[in-house]
This record gives sequence, structure tokens and C-alpha cells, in this order.
Amino acid sequence: MLPEPESVRASLRAALRGVIDPELGDNIVDLGMLRELSVGDDGSVVVTVALTIAGCPLRTQLRRDVEAHVIGVAGVSSVEVRMGEMTATERSEVMARARWNARSGSVGANIGSSTRVVAVASGKGGVGKSSVSVNLAVTLALRGFAVGLLDADIWGFSVPRMLGLSGRLEAEGDAQAWRIIPQSLAFGSGRVEVVSMGLLAESEGEAIMWRGLLLNRALQHFVENVRWGGGASDSGDGAAGAGGQLDYLLIDMPPGTGDVQMGLARMLPRTEVLIVTTPPVAAAKVAARVADMARKGWLRVAGVIENMSSFTCEHGSTYELFGSGGGQHLADEVGVPLLGSVPFDPAVGAGGDAGHPAALADGPVATAFGLIVERIVTEVIPPVEMSGCTARMLEAMEAAAGPPG
Repeated sequence: MLPEPESVRASLRAALRGVIDPELGDNIVDLGMLRELSVGDDGSVVVTVALTIAGCPLRTQLRRDVEAHVIGVAGVSSVEVRMGEMTATERSEVMARARWNARSGSVGANIGSSTRVVAVASGKGGVGKSSVSVNLAVTLALRGFAVGLLDADIWGFSVPRMLGLSGRLEAEGDAQAWRIIPQSLAFGSGRVEVVSMGLLAESEGEAIMWRGLLLNRALQHFVENVRWGGGASDSGDGAAGAGGQLDYLLIDMPPGTGDVQMGLARMLPRTEVLIVTTPPVAAAKVAARVADMARKGWLRVAGVIENMSSFTCEHGSTYELFGSGGGQHLADEVGVPLLGSVPFDPAVGAGGDAGHPAALADGPVATAFGLIVERIVTEVIPPVEMSGCTARMLEAMEAAAGPPG
């Protein structure tokens, strides 16, 4: 039995708050760009979005983002996206709202509007979620992207060791306006900026005994009070030191469905979720709960990554040590693509302990992450192209022309 259309409509409006116009820095619902939202008795949905001008270069991307967020809502069978154009008055109002948002500094405002925010999540611990996060970040950087890596696993931080980072995070500014400066590493022509509780704790073995409000407050600081996109690199060669806005912000989530996950959905509704599981179907069933929680928080589940899929020995024989099929089973159940499978390889653990991620070395693990990242950047969560921003150019022309008459 399909949900009532009115119930689906309310869910759609919440889900569409995850679609950000990167030119204007806010979601299409609050900006007033959502013109029409109709739901048929059969679950067919028609969405009409008003653009600043008809020829907006971001038209295709906005259409794709709307489709992706709508099709994941329970009760939706199909989606049609129509594009309209704002009047001059509407355009002035939406730009005024965008300027106001920029000045007011709402939660997440310190993360660029064209930054793709991706949470890497799992149903339970022990599936290699953090190693997946680190190797995804490194592989993206090797392709030339500027990547932020937020270690939101406050209790179980492990990212600093996996990247060979030590020392403590520093801050700039005064008590009223301060920013945490991420530690930054250059990889190829890209960079990875890292913030982790492990770079604030007194020692790697210190227990962080926080719950509820304290956890969410820490996450809020990591979102709001970090100078993401600063671009300073400790490599010394300037390869990734140009600075500027991040292309991707990966968030290494704690396992399960708890306070941090709920807080993230509230703070950053534009977040998209990648779920990490292992081959056993039993593990995939646990991971399905993460997808359910993400969707209840109106976050888009973008894909599944299967970790520790198989082991190939030095003689060339391949063994499925932990079973098979869990990743595809989860992807089919959730209705999202299986982005790839990462083989079980001792190089992953050894690289994590040595601070030299396996993605940096030749081998099956690096190949697997390369293929997964290829799908992420070309199909599932492509980077935002900001060339030819029509809204900003139009605003500049209007300002130069002055008031009419």
C-alpha cells in the first residue's frame, strides 16, 4: 500500500532541502526555487524548479540532484523535473536572501556551497569504515581534488594514525571569531585536510567519554569552526597549497545509528551517505539500518562499498574468507548502486599502522579504490562545476547598470 500523497509531499519537501544551489549557497526550498510539487496516486512525482535564468550552467546538475533526492523517498515510483525561470522581482528577492544567509553564518556556512559533503557510514564497527574513508580521501586527492576528512568518530578516532599525522590542531582568531586549522597533506596535485579528536586528545590512548549534547557540540565545532579549504600543506613542495574551497568533505562517521548521525542530519541536510559493509549477508542486514536512519533524516543514500571482499594469495588462488554477496544484497535492498568491492589485503592494515594508506601503492586495493572513486566523481556524486556562475554574473551586471530609470 502506497503512502498518502500528502504524506509523500511532506517527505519530499524535507528531502529537497538537501538540494543546494551552489551559486546561492542555500537549499532550493528555502530559497523559494521550488515552484510545484505534485504527487500522483501511483507515486509519480512532478517537481518544477525556478532557475535564476533559463540558461543557468548548473541546470543539468540541479536536475540530477533533484532526481536523486526525490527517487529515494518512500512511496515515489517515478520523477519528472521541470525547469522554469524566475521573474526579475523573484530573482532580486532570492539574491537578497542568499546575501543575508552569507552574512548570518548559519550552521555549515563555513563549508563552501559547492563542496560535496559525503558521510561514510557503517552499521557496526570492524568493517573497515575508517580505512575506506582514508583511502577514498587519498584517491580523490591523487585525482587533483581538494578533500576535507572529518573524523567524526569521536570515541574511536583512528584517522590520524592511518595518515601518519601527529601533533595538535591549532586555532586562529579570538574568542569571538576563532577557527580550527586542519592538518593538511599533499597527494599528487590534490590535498587532504584533516580534523580529528585524535589531534586534540592528550594521547592516542585517552578515552573520550562524551554523550549526547557534548558529542553534537563537538561535531558542530568541527563543521562550523574549522577553516576548511585553507589549503596549507605540510609537504613543503606547494603541490596542494593553493587553498580555496574544498571539492569534497568526507565525514568518517562512528558506527551505528546514534547521536552523531542524528546531529549530522540536522546540521548538514545536504550530506550524502556511502555505506560500508562486509560480504556476509548478516553484516549487510545490520548496515541496512544505517540506510533507514539516513532516509528518516532525509539524507540521500548514494551507494554501497563492500570491504574485505576476497583474498588472493601469492600463488594466485582467491578465497572468500568472509563469504560473499553482502554488498550486492545491501545495494539491492536499499535500491542504490554497489560502487565496488575492496579485496581483503594485509597491505591495508599494514599501511594504516604505518601511516601510508594502501591507495598510495600499486596493487589490487589501489585499483579497487581507483574504480570506486571513478564512479563517485563521474556518476554518483560528481564535483560541482562553478564555471560561468550566472547568478553572480547577473548580479554584477545589475549592480553596474544601476537602478532603472
